Amino acid sequence: MSIQELDIPLSTDDGHRYNLTARIPAHPQASLLWLPALGVAARHYLPFADALAAKGVAVFLQEMRGNGSSDLRPSRQVDWGYRHILTQDIARSHAATTEYCGARQRIIGGHSIGAQFAACYLGLNPDAFERLWLVASGSPYWRNFPAPKRYAFPFAYQFVPWIADRRGVFHGRRLGFAGDEARSLMRDWASIGLSNRYAAAGMQADLEAALSAVPARTQAVLFKDDWLAPRRSMLALLEKMPNAATTLSVLDRAALGARADHFAWMKQPQAVASLLSGSVASSEA
Repeated sequence: MSIQELDIPLSTDDGHRYNLTARIPAHPQASLLWLPALGVAARHYLPFADALAAKGVAVFLQEMRGNGSSDLRPSRQVDWGYRHILTQDIARSHAATTEYCGARQRIIGGHSIGAQFAACYLGLNPDAFERLWLVASGSPYWRNFPAPKRYAFPFAYQFVPWIADRRGVFHGRRLGFAGDEARSLMRDWASIGLSNRYAAAGMQADLEAALSAVPARTQAVLFKDDWLAPRRSMLALLEKMPNAATTLSVLDRAALGARADHFAWMKQPQAVASLLSGSVASSEA
């Protein structure tokens, strides 16, 4: 199958510049806008994009601010939060996907926090996509995690914004969690973790109300040994979207051919790609 490989330079209204990486088969059955996990550059999803493109899905990999091809890096002078990602970056990439691919089925999805952004964006733009794919994700609310780990989460959700404000940036790479992240981004994330309510500072839209109106067919995938995205966390996110027809699958090591944790599937994504693309093929039949 002939697959077109593109790096599409984009810029947002607030001046953020980045590349949207695309893998587009000759006759795509569907298009997917894919949003990465926290601190993960888009290029790490190329094996996943290639696997999906081989199955007839055109894939567009979002570059999150502060990673990879993004021209921004967080600092005391450079800051952003959920509002910028939802209203600037994803919106710009969404427009580009429609320009470069006219496939009838339109999908938005993501990994971890990227899946949460995908759900929120679809809630704000309910006619934009017919399908929602959520991989290794869920509400970060601390009560959604099993004991005893969950008892450390409220502390983490208070410590992370505090140290990010103190230093001007959250140095996640040094601390072993996420990348180097903008302080407002981490403040938005921590607020959800403490309250179980999605909100973006400086954004008037009610994200909880938006999620409740998501109409898309939703496919969720979890990994058996992934403590960062347990089943209860994903169910809590799905419960926020009562109008979405949902399917939840849990893959183990045997199914994946790799560790069934939060990140190992990215290097061996064939099982996840087959599971997700199968729903596209079945709807075409």
